[in-house]
Amino acid sequence: MTDAEYDVIVLGAGPAGENAAAYAIAGSDRTAALVERELFGGECSYWACIPSKALLRTGSVLGLGQAMPGLTASGPQVGDVLARRDSFVHHHDDTSQVDWAKSARIDPVRGAGRLVGERLVEVGTDDGVQLLRARHAVVLASGTTAAIPGIPGVREALPWISRDATNLTVVPRRVAIIGGGVVACEAATWLAELGAEEVTMLVRGDRLLPRAEAFAAELVLRGLRDTGAVTVRLHTEPHLVSRRDPEDTGIGRIHGGPVTLVLDDGEIEVDELIVATGRTPATEALGLDTVGLPPGYVEVDDQLTVRGVPGDWLYAVGDVNHRAALTHMGKYQARVCGDVIAARAEGKPLDSPRYTASADRQQIPQVVYTAPELASVGLTEKEARAAGHAVDTVEMDIAVAGSALSRDDFRGRAKLVVDIADDRLLGATFVGPDMGEQLHAATIAVVGRVPLETLWHAVPAFPAVSEFWLRLLEAWREKR
Repeated sequence: MTDAEYDVIVLGAGPAGENAAAYAIAGSDRTAALVERELFGGECSYWACIPSKALLRTGSVLGLGQAMPGLTASGPQVGDVLARRDSFVHHHDDTSQVDWAKSARIDPVRGAGRLVGERLVEVGTDDGVQLLRARHAVVLASGTTAAIPGIPGVREALPWISRDATNLTVVPRRVAIIGGGVVACEAATWLAELGAEEVTMLVRGDRLLPRAEAFAAELVLRGLRDTGAVTVRLHTEPHLVSRRDPEDTGIGRIHGGPVTLVLDDGEIEVDELIVATGRTPATEALGLDTVGLPPGYVEVDDQLTVRGVPGDWLYAVGDVNHRAALTHMGKYQARVCGDVIAARAEGKPLDSPRYTASADRQQIPQVVYTAPELASVGLTEKEARAAGHAVDTVEMDIAVAGSALSRDDFRGRAKLVVDIADDRLLGATFVGPDMGEQLHAATIAVVGRVPLETLWHAVPAFPAVSEFWLRLLEAWREKR
């Protein structure tokens, strides 16, 4: 006997899960349950995108003020910065998210949900165990958790993970960060901006941000080093980590005494250690084995239907399917997934493009909020060549009237990756102040497969920073 029956049950109430539930029942009398074991709103709302960008925005505004004659810009007031961040995460109170779910006719169910069979979900709650049945679909949207590297002593040292870094209550004077990806680079940025005196990044590879264009990674590296507080050590990984008096003091608090890291050329001592070495799927407790699935990431098709499970009833969206680990892409997948569930429930064909996820493969936009910002979409030159495209590129500094007017110290660079057979944009990378705000034009060009000859007639306003598009197209015309 089941305790309740819904048309759709979603496991995980982050942005992807919320969107999947909302789109699956929109404009209908279908019912949905949203199951969450922690906070409704998920990782992004409380421990990732929202708090990190709240912390980074202060440094961005301060940098702009320092670059403008006539303005006086002193250092950040750390308490006020943290208070502003706390307001954006609602002090970890998810009441507003629960209220949103109810307003969207979605039943919030607080507890740990797991599959126990076809269309069956068991939820462990404070009141016991509930058994829920789905008439049409179950959606997995459980996300990922921080991966801890297997370096001897790391786990015992109780290092900070991304949740601690974004929810810090005190700025450590000396910090070591293991990793060189997005989380590591952004954390190093805000720690330096908030007053950390020594931030040492230990990067196993030969560069930061290995998936980005090489010039972009180099500019981010230069920006970090220019802070005067950040040291980036490439080809470096600790052999051993130890901590004096480790103590679980809570998220964002210093977890005990000093940390010692043993390196090839000696030791360093820091007040806190951050591990930013990737993510691992949060699927161990999802009961995947009860429907014949192996542990780990969940493979899906372009309708977000889980492969290997017959009946088209099980779906997976967001980080858990390992297609594009970004909040906006998880929400995109969820919109497609919800539309597919609705169409199947209503017996409609799936022959419209709206029922096929494609942008989360080779058209992914991303912004790294370092100083300078790195904004990119689509394929890098290396990826485009590896995919077999006939490729040429155009690359130049961003130097137009709009950029000079925007701030006195503007430094930026842009690169386009072009398929010369089709005369269309495959990818774009922009580095410079506020480049995230310039990215969507490139995203539209990539997704819309707009020929460069057509882009010539998309006239940028003067004197806006976006005039650099014209300079890129002029350089491309000269090249061809």
